[in-house]
Amino acid sequence: MNIYTKETLIQKLCEIKAMGWILSARQGNVGGIGNTLEDLLGIKENNLPIPNAAEWELKCQRIGTTSLTSGLHFEPSPRAIKFVPKILLPKYGWGHKEAGGIYSLNEMSFRQTITGTVRSDRGFKVVVDRQQRKVLISFDANSVDPRHSEWLKSVSERIGLGELSPQPYWGFDDLEHKTGTKLLNCFYVQARTKREKGKEYFKYENILMLKKFSIDAFVTGIEQGFVYVDFDARSGHNHGTKFRWRHNRIADLYADVQAI
Repeated sequence: MNIYTKETLIQKLCEIKAMGWILSARQGNVGGIGNTLEDLLGIKENNLPIPNAAEWELKCQRIGTTSLTSGLHFEPSPRAIKFVPKILLPKYGWGHKEAGGIYSLNEMSFRQTITGTVRSDRGFKVVVDRQQRKVLISFDANSVDPRHSEWLKSVSERIGLGELSPQPYWGFDDLEHKTGTKLLNCFYVQARTKREKGKEYFKYENILMLKKFSIDAFVTGIEQGFVYVDFDARSGHNHGTKFRWRHNRIADLYADVQAI
């Protein structure tokens, strides 16, 4: 594995940028853009071999993609009661689309990507309470789309139609600690893509060095709707709760942004 200083890593990224179109090292793999860059750098699985490497991450994105960037896995409080698998899934879940197929007939799902600006079609919303310094999940039965009327009836029978009680939440201090250890600094690389004769190519064009992840900007991003909370649980497995954001707004989450 190559060993880098921050300066030599920047130099190597600039050399890769100057290479132009590069054949994907993982044809047919959605993550090929990151895998190919890692291969070019001589590293594995985002393990940046530089001093204080734990403080740096390498993130790659396709230019023009509409997909969200997954930035932080973090289950809500109170964590002791395992809120997602013990309350949200059994009390507010719905039949999994593969129930009776690859899963049992009773397989339940709770998959929601929730924003802080509008409620989802099932009545959920992310709420920022700056006075209590909390990010909370809220439920409003009156905001549920009529097409989910049967599901809403089942929620009424299972737990009632009031607000979530207790409400799952993340404290500002907990978020600051988590992001400070996971997202403090980041090299963010964007690439164009093309296909020729059935093969995919990447052209790494934009390189940003992002430093000092800002919890204030993160909370503002939730309020403005470009930072989301993503739940992905089913009866057989909780895939984890994530904070995700629009890829073109990642620079807004850092105090120090430098184009390479």
